[in-house]
Amino acid sequence: MKRATVPPVRLLRQTVGFYLRLLLALGLMITGAASGAATELGIKDTQFTVNGAPSFLYGISYYGGLGAPEEFILRDLDDMQRQGFNWIRVWATWDYFFGDDVSVVDQDGHVREPYFGKLKWLLAECDRRGMVVDVTLSRGDGKTGVGRMQTLAAHHRAVDTLVTALKPLRNWYLDLANERSLRDARFVSFEELKQLRETARGLDSQRLVTASDVKEISRDDLGSYLLTAEVDFICPHRPRHHKSAAETEPKSRQYLAWMKDFGRVVPVHYQEPFRIGFTDWQPKAEDFATDLRGALTGGAAGWCFHNGNQVGPPDGKPRRSFDMREQRLFDQLDDEEHQALRACFAVMKSAQEP
Repeated sequence: MKRATVPPVRLLRQTVGFYLRLLLALGLMITGAASGAATELGIKDTQFTVNGAPSFLYGISYYGGLGAPEEFILRDLDDMQRQGFNWIRVWATWDYFFGDDVSVVDQDGHVREPYFGKLKWLLAECDRRGMVVDVTLSRGDGKTGVGRMQTLAAHHRAVDTLVTALKPLRNWYLDLANERSLRDARFVSFEELKQLRETARGLDSQRLVTASDVKEISRDDLGSYLLTAEVDFICPHRPRHHKSAAETEPKSRQYLAWMKDFGRVVPVHYQEPFRIGFTDWQPKAEDFATDLRGALTGGAAGWCFHNGNQVGPPDGKPRRSFDMREQRLFDQLDDEEHQALRACFAVMKSAQEP
């Protein structure tokens, strides 16, 4: 059979057309990958928003997540979503008691692999799932690991490293300094917070930034958070005693009322409440549910199901979110915590009903 021949000019046009279509398709793919965050965290008045819609951040501690195998992380994320969680808290400087440093930056604030790459992977996976991530920095006290960012320059560099490299992803916020009010090597002054905030803002004006406090925030300190440091929202860590859960609702209302007096109102985010295994008081499932309910009715914007190692035993087990190298988080939670998860899920379901 005689084969048909294509004229050279027509063949050239077909070839050029094919490659133009290919380049256009690749360009769209690259553009989408570079700018197309599936999940975007924002703020409107006293609430967080996710993709523009008001959203209460209902989360869970996942501090040492960057040390967990990817298989564990994926299974935990599946369980989190089944339980209704929409955010996790992960530390960028995690070097705790258990001999594994999974920090994404070194002492001077530079990238530290493979953990920085692991953080990017985790953020992208959460972005795909519609989940928000808290990325937390801490200078550390040198007692439970290597002290980091002990100079302001190193702290600035760590902020620069994170904000610059992770800018395309819009589903995370930055805690500049965990429990910055502790009067030891971890202390970060309001003036330093202001400078660190300015560094972040200069690199990414839309990135949400906060700094957490080890205690309930006084009226004077609240003014400094709002007007000096200019955080986008406040993160007071709740007390860990038997009366704490009942105090969450009135305390939330008090923060919001004080903010009105200062002329700047931002969300109240309970990033780290009480947990099991920390003090002699061991909260029950209903305490967690009461605390969450108080946050919701008091006008807070977010709440965390906090968990960590068991204080007392030499090995700290179960270590829960503090160490997930050998066991994933949901396999380390005890019976009371699983009951608490069910109780909190019911609280969230009730709050979402019309």
